[in-house]
Amino acid sequence: MAATAACSLQMAAVKPCISSSHRGVKAGVAVVGGNSKGASWTKLSSASHISCGQPFLRSFTSSSVKFDKVVTRAMAESSTNKPISGLPIDLKGKRAFIAGVADDNGYGWAIAKSLAAAGAEILVGTWVPALNIFETSLRRGKFDESRVLPDGSLMEITKIYPLDAIYDKLEDVPEDVKSNKRYSGSSKWTVQECAESVKQDFGSIDILVHSLANGPEVSKPLLETSRNGYLAALSASSGSSLSLTYIASERIIPGYGGGMSSAKAALESDTRVLAFEAGRKHRIRVNAISAGPLRSRAAKAIGFIDTMIEYSLANAPLQKELSADEVGNTAAFLASPLASAITGAVIYVDNGLNAMGVGVDSPIFKDLDIPTDKH
Repeated sequence: MAATAACSLQMAAVKPCISSSHRGVKAGVAVVGGNSKGASWTKLSSASHISCGQPFLRSFTSSSVKFDKVVTRAMAESSTNKPISGLPIDLKGKRAFIAGVADDNGYGWAIAKSLAAAGAEILVGTWVPALNIFETSLRRGKFDESRVLPDGSLMEITKIYPLDAIYDKLEDVPEDVKSNKRYSGSSKWTVQECAESVKQDFGSIDILVHSLANGPEVSKPLLETSRNGYLAALSASSGSSLSLTYIASERIIPGYGGGMSSAKAALESDTRVLAFEAGRKHRIRVNAISAGPLRSRAAKAIGFIDTMIEYSLANAPLQKELSADEVGNTAAFLASPLASAITGAVIYVDNGLNAMGVGVDSPIFKDLDIPTDKH
């Protein structure tokens, strides 16, 4: 993962239930923190500069989720020049590339909205087989309700790029994939080609988000996972600037297979190593977000996402359903100057579930007086 970016950059990695990686970054990357429903909304508008150099190519990843309990959103600065209260985040003039956006209910979409609310220009990379339906839905206004930002405006996506993060360059793509009808009509979708297209169109980016999910054999135990399936998970789900990871990187999650737990562990290790190397050479920050279980198109691949959400509600310190916006806001914070001293970190956005050593819903603890939110 050689970086050619020069200057002060920010990179962050995010941990989702399921994710895959893509590669391509150049300038600063970060992530924003979320607020709970009862808290006042925070306006995103801070003055900081993220200078960048050449593009820094690596991976992206995405997971999506639905929620209905707590909703937190980053606030865009109002068109009126009213005084801004609180601590502002301003990403105006910054350009973000979010890899792994293919619908409006996942982490990638939520992160894009938070960055847009803070003023960033949005570019997205969409998995080739999902590209047509995503562009069509966007064009027909099916996502208009989801595009609404806190100030009432609609999130604008400047450009959508086809992307398949498994393949670095065209020579890596097998003939059966090249001839697959799901890839017909699209070109320049390998990591290298996509990065070159972005560079040709815009010169550089300031924020790179890896919000992909790709574990072709995720439903298989590791012992039954093929070499190709394992390597595909590692290829697409590790190595990037701002990435989504998952607690399975450090704890056993039965059913989360196909090499995905190994891929997440590799992603977090790369986050720490890159934080040192990119930090020393280019003053780039690299972090990761480890998100809790969420209902997303990608998460459905493991087959028991609803059970995982129920387990989290029963055992996490905060008994509420996690929202994608909370992950999006955390990404906006990490990408901002407010997080200028944070690098090499894994930020948990999971209602505190990562802190638990046991499941308190076990019959073993039935006689203990454990507080429970009767919602």
